[in-house]
Amino acid sequence: MNFEQGIQFIKGVGPKKAQILKSLGIENIYDLVTYYPKRYSDQSEVTPIAMLNPNETVNIAGRILTIQEKSTHRGMKITTAILVDTTGSIQIVWFNQPFIKKTLKINDEIFVKGKTGYAYGGYGQLAIKQVINYFKSEDSNAQYKFAPLYALPEFIKPKFFRTMMQNIIDSMESIPNALPQNIIDKYNLLDKLTALQQIHFPNNKQDLTVARQTLIFEELFLIQCGLIYMRKLSQQKKAGIRYLSNDKLVAKLLQNLPFALTADQNKAWHEIYSDMEKNIPMQRLLQGDVGSGKTVIAMLALIKAVENGYQGALMAPTEVLAKQHLQSFELLLAPLGIKVGLLTGSLSAKEHRIALENIAAGDWQIVIGTHALIQDKVEFNKLGLVVTDEQHRFGVAQRARLENKATAMPDVLVMTATPIPRTMTLTVYGDLDVSSIYHLPPGRQPIRTFLRTEEARPKIYKFVHDQIDAGRQAYVVCPLIELSDNIKSTSVEEIYDELSNGVFHDIKCALLHGKLSANEKEDIMQRFCSNEIKLLISTTVIEVGVNIPNASVMVVEGADRFGLAQLHQLRGRIGRGEYKSYCILLSNNKNDNSKQRLELMEKVSDGFKLAEEDLKLRGPGQFFGSMQHGLPDLKIADVFNDAAILLQARTAAEKYCQDKNNLYTINKIIQLQYKNNFLHINDV
Repeated sequence: MNFEQGIQFIKGVGPKKAQILKSLGIENIYDLVTYYPKRYSDQSEVTPIAMLNPNETVNIAGRILTIQEKSTHRGMKITTAILVDTTGSIQIVWFNQPFIKKTLKINDEIFVKGKTGYAYGGYGQLAIKQVINYFKSEDSNAQYKFAPLYALPEFIKPKFFRTMMQNIIDSMESIPNALPQNIIDKYNLLDKLTALQQIHFPNNKQDLTVARQTLIFEELFLIQCGLIYMRKLSQQKKAGIRYLSNDKLVAKLLQNLPFALTADQNKAWHEIYSDMEKNIPMQRLLQGDVGSGKTVIAMLALIKAVENGYQGALMAPTEVLAKQHLQSFELLLAPLGIKVGLLTGSLSAKEHRIALENIAAGDWQIVIGTHALIQDKVEFNKLGLVVTDEQHRFGVAQRARLENKATAMPDVLVMTATPIPRTMTLTVYGDLDVSSIYHLPPGRQPIRTFLRTEEARPKIYKFVHDQIDAGRQAYVVCPLIELSDNIKSTSVEEIYDELSNGVFHDIKCALLHGKLSANEKEDIMQRFCSNEIKLLISTTVIEVGVNIPNASVMVVEGADRFGLAQLHQLRGRIGRGEYKSYCILLSNNKNDNSKQRLELMEKVSDGFKLAEEDLKLRGPGQFFGSMQHGLPDLKIADVFNDAAILLQARTAAEKYCQDKNNLYTINKIIQLQYKNNFLHINDV
């Protein structure tokens, strides 16, 4: 069978259905057989109607005797059907699902899963009042006890899709195993053909479980192999740099620092130091909570590069953060005689030309910048170390473009203040070694976080005013820049007008958002830094890296519209000085899940713990979606629930990829499975 054959050539599909299937990611036969069921309807235990008891979740099957729809005086649509089997009858009730009457007809044989209760006005008669799922018997595969249920758009009928899937699966005589036979044997997995047969049409629960484990292992194994392959390719492109242990400047900086490194910082520095003294290019992720002291570790690495005659580059996601880095670097490195320069998009033509000359001549030993660093015109004299700050804001290709500006393969250090759970780290940053700074330096004030509703707004504003009167500064953060017809939310501009002309009319306020020019943003931030501006009303443009030790209060409008990681980043803008700090989350969202997430912010201050909880609540799909990870979407694996399998798959992949011949083989399989979606490989 040709698994790359277009889906439109399958009998009964045609161009129109092929286009709809393409929206599901199904373009060929391989895509089809790896489009897995979302869930299954367990028809193995059907309870006779006469044997039903109240308050039970049951499976029943029977024939529709009657079906009708009526409306209540409040406009609710109620559809009721009488279902009969050989032992009795029962009423099935659907609320506000008018399409049911069009879908089901008298004499249809159906299967229903639902919870039993007492019928309205039925004098003690039982009914299914909470229908979990249902389908016509003709839409299921009667010979299978576990009927697969797929996520399908309206125009693709379940019966058609199951029949198409079954015909393809039945006609498959073989399919190449993505997993090597020794791994299949070691972990008691199935061959690919059997796994596909049992994932779509399982004989029983046990067969389904083993099929799922096999395909989950395969998916995670392939992704890990892809990440390892990308790393090896990257390392083979150019020779690495082996730095010498000539660390006089490093020792001098450590001596000049007004603080001692924490145990976590020392451990991270030792790992980076060791990497830099190997001839294999360093590719390391340094992750740590907001304010944990990652920048000083990056500074030490950059100094080590300079001391060995190389240049270092630090790419920051925003101009504000780049300039902040420049100030802190110049303060500490000027006494060491190290020249630091800045390259950003807002430089004048003359400043830009001079900056390029200084970089090319090697006069600037450390270059700090934004995306401007990856422009074609930028040429380094001898680039040895690339540091990217807040990696989740850069695509993989951008990181690679900066690395490619070196003649030798530079060492790479990626920093992120968005802690990632270990299972996610293996997946998102599987091509990098990981150093973690878990604990904050001593002396940081804990930030107290409160979740409040609209009713508390007057008290909140009074509290903010009192803090400003006491000499502090404050943020009000909003999720939107301007009014939108699609989202009911107050815009940042509206809030600015309301506050600056209302309760804070006697206080110097400013408005900051992404649509301002770089110069306007810089001017506002400088005035906020100098304490001229007391209240900054802003969008999330202040999320990354802004350091105002005097700011002690943050009010987040519409807090339910932010992810936990983003809220934690925002919260990290306060509590950076000697003053007690307060983060107030405003939300009127009554949704249980949303409320649960925000209550976590009140209780949890540890970014790593928060990331774990965020992954639990949002699931890996949404968690992945917030990052530019350059990886294909997972089809069947769940990196949180399948963490144990992920660790096994990583171990197996590392061992397998030690053989160069295996790397070539696995790359061909990855290209078939993921086409051009595995950005890591394509960008190398």
